[in-house]
Amino acid sequence: MTDYVWLIIALPLLGAVVLHLVGSRLKEPLAGYIASVMSIGAFGVAVAAAIPVFKGDIGEAEIIHLWDWMPSLGASFTIQWDPLSIAMALLVTGVGSLIHVYSIGYMHGDERFSRYFTYLNFFAASMLILVLAGNFAMVFLGWELVGLSSYLLIGFWFTHDLPPAAAKKAFVLNRVGDFGFLIALMLIFKHFGTFDFGVVLNNPAAQIAGGTATAIGLLLLLGATGKSAQMPLFVWLPDAMAGPTPASALIHAATMVTAGVYMVARTAPIFDLSTTALTTVALVGVVTAFIAATIAVVQNDIKKVLAYSTISQLGYMFIGVGSAAYSAGIFHLVTHAFFKALLFLGAGSVIHSMGGEQDMRKMGGLFKKMKVTGWTMAVATLAIAGIPPLAGFWSKDEILAAAFARGGVYQAIWALGLVTALLTAFYMTRWFFMVFLGEPNWDEGIEPHESPQSMSVPLVILAVLAAVGGLMNTPFFTGFSNFLHPVFAAVHEQHAPDGTLEYLLLAISIVVAVAGVAAGWLFYRGSAEARAHLLERYALRMNFFENGWNINSGYERFVVKPLGTLAEGAAGFDNKVIDGAVNGVASVVGWTGAKLQLVQTGFVRSYGVGILSGTIGLVVWILMSRGR
Repeated sequence: MTDYVWLIIALPLLGAVVLHLVGSRLKEPLAGYIASVMSIGAFGVAVAAAIPVFKGDIGEAEIIHLWDWMPSLGASFTIQWDPLSIAMALLVTGVGSLIHVYSIGYMHGDERFSRYFTYLNFFAASMLILVLAGNFAMVFLGWELVGLSSYLLIGFWFTHDLPPAAAKKAFVLNRVGDFGFLIALMLIFKHFGTFDFGVVLNNPAAQIAGGTATAIGLLLLLGATGKSAQMPLFVWLPDAMAGPTPASALIHAATMVTAGVYMVARTAPIFDLSTTALTTVALVGVVTAFIAATIAVVQNDIKKVLAYSTISQLGYMFIGVGSAAYSAGIFHLVTHAFFKALLFLGAGSVIHSMGGEQDMRKMGGLFKKMKVTGWTMAVATLAIAGIPPLAGFWSKDEILAAAFARGGVYQAIWALGLVTALLTAFYMTRWFFMVFLGEPNWDEGIEPHESPQSMSVPLVILAVLAAVGGLMNTPFFTGFSNFLHPVFAAVHEQHAPDGTLEYLLLAISIVVAVAGVAAGWLFYRGSAEARAHLLERYALRMNFFENGWNINSGYERFVVKPLGTLAEGAAGFDNKVIDGAVNGVASVVGWTGAKLQLVQTGFVRSYGVGILSGTIGLVVWILMSRGR
């Protein structure tokens, strides 16, 4: 089946092309069915092609050459089929297929129904190009197509006020990160003479020094902070909630934001040469995770809480790959896709039921009205909170344990990661309580109801994955790490400690998670008056966190406005000086032509008089000159 791996990309891409050409002529459900079948078909091909690798029949990466692109640069269309690309392909197509099916019900009645599924298929195809690429040039192609796809989906409802602005913000901030990625690619080509993974990532120590590896690593990290919404470029992701909720689920769970984590893991041999670059990755991750968690604690928009939780959980993934625990980082990427897709689709089910309402203060008591959504959200909440034996517990705590085992500054990272885990358990319990428990606060006329099966069935499937998905890699069964081992065999990978210390760290994490859930439960189940009094007492601090540490306003004040003023000045200079000079020359030429036009009468006698006058004048001048 590896000969047909190209179909994993081709099927969703074909779906996007077909829907783009004829989608507007199709009745509403059919476009959704076509897109879903293409995504499910890609998943089926990925599973079939992965079976020999699961069985151990294929040891090393298989390189499938499709066609030449820029062969002199090592930039052909080539697929690298190894455990890492398999894991990502199964994730993108598997979770993506569930989101496609869910979208059929969620987008019912939208006037641009088929166009939405065109973008959804295109998004999946773009991400698959990125994760299946066999060279950096093809990675960059997928990288940019993912950026374009996200722009189209975030701004899908472009007739509204927020989506176009959010789409532009995401696009511009990602261009900042892409600038770093491009410089890294230039350095890679300068030192290796090719973009081919087989050359660049096979013993790079023989070709570059540690300083060069640091420069490449830090520039790759800059690109990753854009795509994966890390400090300082994370501010685009909360605004990206302006798009349709299933599209948000795809962005947050299986596609765009995971690209940066994947790229760091794929280039592990380069990061392995630079302690500075590796430690910077972990520091960026833990700072982002903590800041995003503090912001999520006070958000009231049902989707923005989840958006900041995504940023925070991505921070954990960066801690993992930045601690050289590459398998642990990818493991958390996979489990996070399960419970984060579930959370976003559950939020979509709530919004769909509440007539578009997203303010959690106007919800409450929905569990009785939406049992399937309520139970699946309970599983997702406990999974992301880190309660065993659900998926989030095993993956998050493997990352923290590996960071602790690395020692030095990484133990401080472990400590701050624990604080973030406490906040995560608290704000997700708050989220669940405000939406599903307590007293109803619905507006008049709202009648909550369970979503149709096309939406609820994907919720149940994802809930099962969020519950048991973590069991593929535990201290007792390291199946996922063993599966990825061939990819990271050549680097110094960090693992969690063995024996008593490992169980002690697990116990500490469990206590922290339970304490966070208990605190959230007690705080929001207690007296509303006492809660209001406490929130009022700390209103100033709450406003600081609610405003995102004023990072957005800081960008507005110190970046957007100065650059806007500079752009206005440049435009004025261009208008008055550059255009003025050009227009001035044109005016002089025009004025001169207008004056000269007076002597162009068109009468032969006038020209004869002119010639005669000139001749007489010339003769007189010659005679006078001789007389002197």
